[in-house]
Amino acid sequence: RIGVVGGGCSGFQYSMSFENQAGMMDKVFNFDGLKVFVDATSLMYLNGCTVDYVETLEAAGFKFDNPNTKSTCGCGSSFSV
Repeated sequence: RIGVVGGGCSGFQYSMSFENQAGMMDKVFNFDGLKVFVDATSLMYLNGCTVDYVETLEAAGFKFDNPNTKSTCGCGSSFSV
C-alpha cells in the first residue's frame, strides 16, 4: 500500500505498508504481478507520481517523483501541494 498522510514540516508524507487485501475504495495497480493499493484520497495527491527504488553509497530507499508537489522540506521527507 502506498499513501499520503498528514505530517512532517511541509504538511504531507508518503506512507508505505504491506497488505494482503485492497480496501473497498482502493484503486489497485498491478506491476508484473505486484499489486499496489492506493486509497481514493491519496490517489488525488499521487496522480502522475512515480516510485523507484534507489541505491547510492550513502543510502538506499524509495524515491517518489511527484509532479503535484509545490515544495518539499529540507530533509526531503515531507511535501506540500
